[in-house]
Amino acid sequence: MKFIAAALSAWFSAIQKGFTKTSDDCRIIGEVLKQQKIITENQLQNALEMQKHKLREFGRLVPLGRIIVELGYAAEDRLVRAINDHYKLSVTSLSDDIRELVKKKRGSFIDRIPAARIPIWLQLSAGTIFIILLTSFVLNYIILDRQKEQYRNQTLKIGKVNLNIFTRTARIPLLQDDIPALNALVQNAAVAEELVYVIIVDSDYVIKAHSDADQIGGILAPRNRDKMAREGDVTYFNRTLPDGKAVSNLIQPILFKDKKLGEVHVGVSIDFLEKLIRTERVFILIITLYIMFFGIVMAILFGLRFSRPVSKLLMATQEIAKGNYCYKVDSSRNDELGNLAAAFNQMGEELWKKSLMQESFGKYIGSEVLDMIMANPESRWLKGHRNEATILFADVRGFTSYSNTRDPEKLVEELNEFFEIAAKSAHQYGGYIDKFIGDAVLCVFGVPVFRQDHVERAVRSAAELQRTLREKSRNGSTLLASVGIGIDSGIVVSGNIGSQLKMEYTVIGDSVNMASRLYGFAGPGEIVISKSVREQLGDRVTVEVLAPQKIKGKPGEVEIFKVLEIPERPNANA
Repeated sequence: MKFIAAALSAWFSAIQKGFTKTSDDCRIIGEVLKQQKIITENQLQNALEMQKHKLREFGRLVPLGRIIVELGYAAEDRLVRAINDHYKLSVTSLSDDIRELVKKKRGSFIDRIPAARIPIWLQLSAGTIFIILLTSFVLNYIILDRQKEQYRNQTLKIGKVNLNIFTRTARIPLLQDDIPALNALVQNAAVAEELVYVIIVDSDYVIKAHSDADQIGGILAPRNRDKMAREGDVTYFNRTLPDGKAVSNLIQPILFKDKKLGEVHVGVSIDFLEKLIRTERVFILIITLYIMFFGIVMAILFGLRFSRPVSKLLMATQEIAKGNYCYKVDSSRNDELGNLAAAFNQMGEELWKKSLMQESFGKYIGSEVLDMIMANPESRWLKGHRNEATILFADVRGFTSYSNTRDPEKLVEELNEFFEIAAKSAHQYGGYIDKFIGDAVLCVFGVPVFRQDHVERAVRSAAELQRTLREKSRNGSTLLASVGIGIDSGIVVSGNIGSQLKMEYTVIGDSVNMASRLYGFAGPGEIVISKSVREQLGDRVTVEVLAPQKIKGKPGEVEIFKVLEIPERPNANA
């Protein structure tokens, strides 16, 4: 119990010292703020008291700077500037661990040494070894103490038994003053290892029998009975013989008809008792060492067994952080760590699938839109809303007859080249590919990321698309030179549309239908726009007025225009 009390006292003392040192550090930072006349001494004392109160209430130390800001003594940016100027730091906010930064900058060599990294297997092993050692020492102490008491009681019991025997057998020879008989009795008892001596004296303390024959006839000096211990009619005391032997001297009177004839003195060897205890101590120590050895081995093995999976999970986490979602952890263990590894592998697989979807989706909608979706996947614009947008339809004119005269492999290769060029031109001007429809492409500008100049972006994207197609068609590709484009702008409904099995983000509305009709009036390499697009662009685009056309779903004839020129402007991605 004393050991446990001492350990608890040391622990509380360490906590108190740690808190005192922390308070001193905060006081030093507070003195800096006071020197720069940001706070006064009274304000500093109030802040320190508030800090102690919060520590007692919440169990954690709130930075002094935050306390000062909460009390309204100074603004955060002013405190940050003062601390940076004084300590030559680059603190950005009070959320930074200023005390640790100051310690590294101005502290002693010991303070600047980084904390040692102790592997988890070593921590588990050390903890287990400590418990084994503590348990072994405590058990040994208890067992040896009890064993010592048992040996002592047993030795005293042996001494009392011998006393009773000598008292009964020595009564008649002592009464008859039969010295030879008494000494024969004593000599027979002297063979016991635990008995150092046996003495029989008469009522005048004259030695009648002694284990040492030279002592017969001498006078045994009487002892002060008040300083002796008593158990029944037996008194005893401990003494050291001239030869250095420690004995426990037991005394019992020899009575005959209630008359005291003399006493029997038996010296029980304390050294013999210590020898037995030492033998037991060595035996227990050997057993303890064996237990400690196997305990340490098992502790290290169990530490490694539990730490290795954690280390592997750490390595796997680092691989996942690098984007290696296919990295797997061994999940063959049939325990919680095995379940954790299996769950980790499942997480990696799901992240891999999401990465593939993200990468695939990003090819169609652009990185800006993709980041928007990933940051807020439950945004309302994914659930459907109305917005103004510009729709671009690009289609290969005469594709049916063209496809009949080309090999399928060559045809697919040329179509993919067309789609690649269309996707890049759309992304360049902030649009996204809504879908590929056979040999046509549907591009959207203005949703889900709204831009004020979405109409101009769509027309510039169309012009860039046609310019690139013309360059590529010089290599002999008739398909790339046969693309017509139609553009319309208006209100559309955008959002996720589909079923639980298949869902896609798309746009619907009259402008979509109008754009899909307009590209039918565009010849190879031409761009046809609606009246609304023409009006919004004004003189920023040069157009040719085409003959009004009858379009399905529209009353009367619709005015359409062919784009002749739209001057390039710098920073098309702006």
